Amino acid sequence: MSDNKQASGPLTGVKVVELSGIGPAPLCCALLSDMGADIIRIDRNTDPGLGIGRPNATDVTRRGRASVSVDLKSPDGVETVMRLIEQAEAVIDPFRPGVTERLGLGPEDCFKRNKKLIYGRMTGWGQDGALSQAAGHDLNYLAVTGVLNAIGPKETPVPPLNVVADMGGGAMFLAVGILAGIINARTTGEGQVVDTAMTEGSAFLGMGMWGLAASDNWVNERASNVTDGGSHFYRCYKTKDDRFVSIASIEAKFYAILVDKLGLNLADLPPQMDRGTWPDMVKKFDALFAEKTRDEWCEIMEGTDICFAPVLDYVEARNHAHNKDRGSYVEVGGVVQPGPAPRFSRTPSQVQCQPPLIGENTKEGLRSWGFGEDEVEDLLAKGAVGWKG
Repeated sequence: MSDNKQASGPLTGVKVVELSGIGPAPLCCALLSDMGADIIRIDRNTDPGLGIGRPNATDVTRRGRASVSVDLKSPDGVETVMRLIEQAEAVIDPFRPGVTERLGLGPEDCFKRNKKLIYGRMTGWGQDGALSQAAGHDLNYLAVTGVLNAIGPKETPVPPLNVVADMGGGAMFLAVGILAGIINARTTGEGQVVDTAMTEGSAFLGMGMWGLAASDNWVNERASNVTDGGSHFYRCYKTKDDRFVSIASIEAKFYAILVDKLGLNLADLPPQMDRGTWPDMVKKFDALFAEKTRDEWCEIMEGTDICFAPVLDYVEARNHAHNKDRGSYVEVGGVVQPGPAPRFSRTPSQVQCQPPLIGENTKEGLRSWGFGEDEVEDLLAKGAVGWKG
């Protein structure tokens, strides 16, 4: 790609083949790419992309790797992908169970060509089980974990965007599984399948809640617990200018500072953990926070040990002083987006390039992975690779 940078990061030298999908698999690959992995993305050669009118540059989970268009219904196309997989340490499969097997790109097919390969499979329900062949999205996967039932007001569960099951329970667990598998394969010489189910990853993220649910410290009703909006000291409050601030003063010493900054006397208030008084305390705090604007509360509380932060929108977030100090957001191809995370002191990550057009790198991508010029031209002439949109 014209804006391709020299890869840097702790995964420099790791090669990954990504079969194109949406949601968690691309985010996982963006993470690995930022860390330096050389990833080649196999886009179907008639694939219009997400189909939701999103300009290419804003499809930021596709950043940092080359896009090669391949006809996966063509034997030459499948063989092209297999030749790439022979060189890779990992392949990412985002399809429903059985799809890659029907294409001739399933785990057993690939292990015959590369026994050290880590075959990362990303699905909502997992590779087996009663629902494994059913369609679904983040909200459905989160629903069966017990986590969704605990999110929202008393009246109804609320979708927490698609960052919990898709990106947390999916992408992050796939990344960990891929890396753990690579470490093991380098030691043993044997690859394996990594079965990543968003349901199980999401349940794992909620492990602490399972512990609470097994004790007397959890009420099985939304907005009735310390961290689900039930308490007056762990929730968001509307300010005078119709914006919001977040308060998370769980510990007694932090709660004492909060009470003081609100102009109250701790001795005049009921015990912090008296659940029966929480609704009245919420009303009291509602009225107090409504007396000042969000920025005025920031002047009073931000930077203290209250555990306070203003609730920012996407534009405000990139301009917040703390985020600017750390350079938490970067601009790639004219689009502001989160920068690489986590941070490495000796081998810093970086965004390798902006999201490519589908099939934009077919020629150079194949050449960079060892295909000869004549081979590439022959595959293009056969229609096995190259964009046909």
